[in-house]
Amino acid sequence: MASSENGNSSDSESPCMQKFRLYETRSMFYMIGRDKSRTHWRVLKIDRLDPLELNIREDSTTYTERECSELLRRIHEGNLATGGLKFVTTCYGIVGFIKFLGPYYMLIITKRRRIGAICGHNVYAVSKCEMIPLPNSSVQSSITNSKNENRYKKLLCTVDLTKDFFFSYSYHIMRSLQKNFYDNQTGQVVYETMFVWNEFLTRGIRNHLQNTLWTVALVYGFFKQATLSVSGRDFKLTLIARRSRHYAGTRYLKRGVNEKGRVANDVETEQIVFEEVPEGFPMQISSVVQNRGSIPLFWSQETSRLNIKPDIILSKKDQNYEATRLHFENLAKRYGNPIIILNLIKTQEKKPRESILRQEFANAIDFINKDLSEENRLRFLHWDLHKHSRSKATNVLLLLGKVATYALTLTGFFYCRVTPSLRPEELINSTSSENVNNGNLSPQNHCSNDIEDADKLERNLSGDNNVANGNHPIRLPMLQKGVLRTNCIDCLDRTNVAQYAYGLAALGRQLHALGVIDNPKIDLDAPLADDLMGFYERMGDTLAHQYGGSAAHNKIFSERRGQWRAATQSQEFFRTLQRYYSNAYMDAEKQDAINVFLGHFQPQQDKPALWELDSDQHYGMGRNGQTNVDEDGRSFFKRSLSDGNILHETGSPMSATNVNEEKFSSSGLPNQLRNRNNVLSESSPEISTSESDVAFS
Repeated sequence: MASSENGNSSDSESPCMQKFRLYETRSMFYMIGRDKSRTHWRVLKIDRLDPLELNIREDSTTYTERECSELLRRIHEGNLATGGLKFVTTCYGIVGFIKFLGPYYMLIITKRRRIGAICGHNVYAVSKCEMIPLPNSSVQSSITNSKNENRYKKLLCTVDLTKDFFFSYSYHIMRSLQKNFYDNQTGQVVYETMFVWNEFLTRGIRNHLQNTLWTVALVYGFFKQATLSVSGRDFKLTLIARRSRHYAGTRYLKRGVNEKGRVANDVETEQIVFEEVPEGFPMQISSVVQNRGSIPLFWSQETSRLNIKPDIILSKKDQNYEATRLHFENLAKRYGNPIIILNLIKTQEKKPRESILRQEFANAIDFINKDLSEENRLRFLHWDLHKHSRSKATNVLLLLGKVATYALTLTGFFYCRVTPSLRPEELINSTSSENVNNGNLSPQNHCSNDIEDADKLERNLSGDNNVANGNHPIRLPMLQKGVLRTNCIDCLDRTNVAQYAYGLAALGRQLHALGVIDNPKIDLDAPLADDLMGFYERMGDTLAHQYGGSAAHNKIFSERRGQWRAATQSQEFFRTLQRYYSNAYMDAEKQDAINVFLGHFQPQQDKPALWELDSDQHYGMGRNGQTNVDEDGRSFFKRSLSDGNILHETGSPMSATNVNEEKFSSSGLPNQLRNRNNVLSESSPEISTSESDVAFS
């Protein structure tokens, strides 16, 4: 029998729906959703007679498959006079709803592909999407096919959801493994996080229905999972990069920080390791998180078609570094303390560019640290990777590995043993802060100001009780508290090298915690190090395409593989030109498309069109009377500005479909507990290091 529920259902009351069928009558769309086991069927009704408004109703009844078929038969018979009920398409979730100047459109996923699984929860990428106008043709206004309406549709269709977007029905992929275990936030709250890129597109339906049963939360960045082997044992390695939707944009149009402390190119990277076990058996799993983001000062570069390396312009408008302070407060809220900053920019240049920011960044950290307790102070490490990478006497990855060891000592990493019978509450109760960071291994106050003395730093990390070194019994859960934040100028090429070094140091400790290897250190020449380098190289290329318009400069990785030097130089030169062309000629349209996708610009009748406005150079600056509002608290109807880069550069990645009419374009568009994340850890005093950087751009 069908079971009727009172009022709107919540996510916790209803099974996860993973497959949908869309039907239409002249007056209504019917979205039929079912769970994986085909035991629960739900119905969503979308009005097609109102040409301008979004009217959605959810049937409160949960049907069986037979009852749902009977319901569809009755709907068909009741609408025979106007053509009956017609099947439109199978789909796998709603991406959202959007309105330009005319009607609302519904974005749906029509093809998906499985790209991995975490703790038994499948993760998918989008293979094809369609954009369907809601009103039927008889009530559509002339605006529907106007020149500007079609231009907005084409602009949105340049956003490629088939590249670098991923989602899961049953796992909160927008959050780290540790947060999913230790924070009970569910439902709409997860859509409002900084890593859900269709938060705006789904806001209307989520607010109206008060659930997220019909929508998928899209994360933008990078996801790769593969089986690797070491010491004769297989394990799963997952590398995830989550790009923030706040202050998002392309390379020269988004630099530094905004007034709210959001930085450009803010990306969270998570490395997850586990051994697959038969269902019903206990499983050990570990993850570690690191962060990259633009230097949190007010600075910019003007896009130039004549200058491949534009001057860096440093603004002095924030004398008290309030925006910088807000940024690090946000990091502490997200990850806990300590915050370790690895700054890789150049120290000395014939014509000062990067070095302009080096001293100002150090001044900002000193200023902020004056108001912080010793345990909460920012740990500032500066090392000119570019200078040292040119020295034959310097093993860049070896020295960066020592920095990684230092950071891992302070923050630890996440580890837990998951058993079928272990409830989340029991997991929390068995966790103690001592398991997260054993022993005070902080370098002393007089530690060298130059990280070239990395041997001294390494000696400070050799204590017997060091969790990061793996010298401890690992059975109780451990938490990561704090984060390593790495930056260069673009936070692409040099940053990716440093993140690989950190990932390699962490991988040894993760595998040791799982009991896969006896020694928690993986040699740079080991096959496993090469395997991991491939992961980070591919991630670096993906993130570089998103923000910079070309693959990453991978000089150090190429040299590690023994690639011919001339071939490496040729590849680097080509990528420099590709990045220059993208920045100079393509970024403006990319920004416009993302402004529309993220809802930071919403077209209005009798207002200037997006392409009639000035380029969105700085977040917070109005555009010809347009209003910028808080990115965390926008009204559903307010207009504001920002941008990002998730675009398909050739062709049209999304199909915009008029049901039973011609195609607008072809091709495919593109549980959990209390948060223990910001418990303070034992931490070291601030440590300054060499005045240098790791640059290849």
